[in-house]
Amino acid sequence: MIITRTPVRVPLGGGGTDLPSYASRHGGFLVSASIDKYVFVTVNRRSLDRLIRASYSDTEIVESLEKLRHPLVREALRLTGIDGGLEITSIADVPANCGLGTSGSFTVGLLHALHTLKRDHISTYGLAEEACHIEIDVLGEPIGKHDQYLGAFGGITCLEVQRDGSVTVIPARVHTHVVEELERNILLFYTGLTRRASDILADQNRAATENDGRVIDGLHRIKDIGREVLQAIEAGKLRRFGELLHEHWETKRHLSPRISGDHIDRWYDMARANGAIGGKIMGAGGGGFFMFYCEDSKERVRAALAEEGLVEMRFRFEFEGCKVLVNF
Repeated sequence: MIITRTPVRVPLGGGGTDLPSYASRHGGFLVSASIDKYVFVTVNRRSLDRLIRASYSDTEIVESLEKLRHPLVREALRLTGIDGGLEITSIADVPANCGLGTSGSFTVGLLHALHTLKRDHISTYGLAEEACHIEIDVLGEPIGKHDQYLGAFGGITCLEVQRDGSVTVIPARVHTHVVEELERNILLFYTGLTRRASDILADQNRAATENDGRVIDGLHRIKDIGREVLQAIEAGKLRRFGELLHEHWETKRHLSPRISGDHIDRWYDMARANGAIGGKIMGAGGGGFFMFYCEDSKERVRAALAEEGLVEMRFRFEFEGCKVLVNF
């Protein structure tokens, strides 16, 4: 039995510039952080038959991988050359489609488990790239490489996405006391709204592919904000980080009409009115988790959003990335 644990992530700046439609022309940059909320994947050999049992929000028992409905499970098995006699289960600390990169974390964790089962060595880069290959190249999802790389590497990490699609991973140089202050001052709230990121990112991808000047200029600014965010947190200037979050949100929400909405705008304005310096919807937008940066106003923000039915999720940053917890 193999059990892997893969963190989800919260983007801090530059998110969206990793999409191939933009990065292939202009290069992408983002800074993101993995947190102590995880996707767990269990893989176990079936000794009495060649069936494949996959248990997630649904349960499938099939005779061949071609009959699997779950595309990520099917393609991960195909890539690793395993065609039967296996049981796969997954659970997560957060809901699917919540903006924290659960799909990428699941794919990374599943691949790590399958390679471990076969006693194949694979590097962290290789793991991230295989997950990207499945989601982007094989399944054609309109996404970038953010989620897979953060799931694999963990930490507070910068990704430089080159025009040729290669990725340079750079750990951010953040002092321990700054990490602790970020953990105290960043608040995460679950909105209860779920959405498919690919539906929202498809709009952005289409506009970037068609060289829409408004969207391209917005992504240029978001990339610049990402670099400024890195400078701010490495220098310990966290109020400036909060201000950049607000600027990022004002820029991002104009990339697609699906990113925001009446409820989301009201909650954002409410948090700001109660003292939040800045904030943003996680991932593509449209729902999932809201992140706010607060200093002396945390209790006012908590009270105001709780009144609206939003649920806070406490967290800490994590620095291990995807790892095997059990192997026997």
